[in-house]
Amino acid sequence: MGRILLVSRLAVRDLGRRRAEAALMIIIIAAATATLALGLVLGGVTGDPYAHTRALTAGPDVTAQSGASGKVAGPPASLTALEHAPGVIGYSGPYPVASPSLQANGHTVASAVAGFAAEGRDQAPASVDQPKVIQGTWVRTDAVVIEATYAAELGVRTGQMISLNGRRFRVAGLAVSAAWPSVNAPGLLWLTKADARSLATAAEPLSYLLNLKLANPGIATAFADDHSTDSLFLSSWQQISYQDGREVQLEQEALVVGSWLLSMLAIASVAVLVGGRMAEQARRVGLLKAVGGTPGLIAAVLLAEHLALALIAAAAGLACGWLAAPLLSSPVDGLIGTPGAPSLTVVKAGVVAAVALAVAALATFVPAIRAARTSTVAALADPARAPRRRGLVAAVSRWLPVPLLLGLRLAARRPRRLVLSAASIAITAAAIVGVLVIWQREHAPGVPGGLTNPVASGVSRVLLVITVVLVLLAAVNAIFVTWATVADARRPLAVARSLGATPQQVSAGVSASQLVPALPGAILGIPAGIGLAAAAGHGGSLTIPPAWSLLGVILGTALVVAGLTTIPARIGARRPVAEILRSETA
Repeated sequence: MGRILLVSRLAVRDLGRRRAEAALMIIIIAAATATLALGLVLGGVTGDPYAHTRALTAGPDVTAQSGASGKVAGPPASLTALEHAPGVIGYSGPYPVASPSLQANGHTVASAVAGFAAEGRDQAPASVDQPKVIQGTWVRTDAVVIEATYAAELGVRTGQMISLNGRRFRVAGLAVSAAWPSVNAPGLLWLTKADARSLATAAEPLSYLLNLKLANPGIATAFADDHSTDSLFLSSWQQISYQDGREVQLEQEALVVGSWLLSMLAIASVAVLVGGRMAEQARRVGLLKAVGGTPGLIAAVLLAEHLALALIAAAAGLACGWLAAPLLSSPVDGLIGTPGAPSLTVVKAGVVAAVALAVAALATFVPAIRAARTSTVAALADPARAPRRRGLVAAVSRWLPVPLLLGLRLAARRPRRLVLSAASIAITAAAIVGVLVIWQREHAPGVPGGLTNPVASGVSRVLLVITVVLVLLAAVNAIFVTWATVADARRPLAVARSLGATPQQVSAGVSASQLVPALPGAILGIPAGIGLAAAAGHGGSLTIPPAWSLLGVILGTALVVAGLTTIPARIGARRPVAEILRSETA
């Protein structure tokens, strides 16, 4: 029989004997690969809606806006001079832009704070930038048209009444435009030129907006850079398109970051799972060696099992990510059309598969080598692993109550498992704190009108989903770490019970052993989560959650870990002492 065929048969038979563990490993790795695949396939799916909207609305190549001026008689000469600049073949405007305060549907928005703009327009269609009315009618006297995304944020519908500087206006319709980023918070509305001029005040004078059409739209960004001054602000259609696609782009970045967090947690979870399987397979390793299996063959079989599961998990993750991409790639309310199809290339599939294989290999390599190096006699005997004696731990724990004494000594027996558990909790706590920071930033006091930024809201939802997955994986990890601890420490726990410890004290001791890494892990997760939110905010403002919520993360983590570990700890503590001691000395 060939070596590859032998390894394959042994790996398949072992996986068939432990189907639940194999399924769990697939789920853990698939969660990480699905998130990574989702982030990768979202690239470039938002261009079609903006292009479609730009075509339907005769979108400008460049928009130019003057700074607000106390002189409301007309636009500045520097703005109108752009109408005849080299390369310009068409224009509309300049249009007056007022900055009134707005009251609508229970919201009060002071535009000086929120950047809200009211643009005066002609009732006749414009040749450059004519907003597309998607509901209702176009502007008329004492009636306004609201940009669709902004209307959704306000909860305003056609026919409702709003107030601008205390003056009542009816909402005539909702529209979209390619001349203004639809994800800007809070947004834009249109009204007649006369109404816009009437809203100007000494404190909030008019500015003016000019829409330009270029002979070569490809140079729009260079044109905007060349003609921008301290008093003129120019934006190209490429810049507006980028901002309109920013929501999906930030969601994509959040998913990639989340996938790495899930990958790190998956490594910790799979390492614990593999370690438990290796402990159960010690006698099988001895039998393989007894019939002539080499250390290389043993290691190859163990690695092959988990790499095969990783490939299955990668395929499942790719399928889930590709199917879920359209749910996140839909355009915002301010765009018309459908997004481009999610892009799943061979390179992206290879990256996902490589990550899955790397997770399995990193988690399996050390246990596989250790099992391969175990002597045949020792593997057949399957003795309990001797703990490492640490004088400091013994000296400190001797003065503690029995459950804490047992918990501290159990935790110190396996330092690598201790580090993996702490890392798992730290990653999960970091994700929770990151979501709290972003939520705090969205709902910070003083946000005008209580409105939220749709971009930040989308990122927050993505991070929330990732956090839920992280919490579930961390919960599974905590249960398996506890089960591995019970199986590994069955003899010392039986000895403790034979010396007078009650099953309740043993159970509490096992749970306490999981709290030893959980508490420092949760504490480390707080600064890590704040740093994660700062990175996701790209240097923006950072609002730290109140101390009580951060303390709640630590205490909540401790309570959840204690609750999750109770059942496996109690099951292990109920096994008869005599049965354990006889099996260990046999």
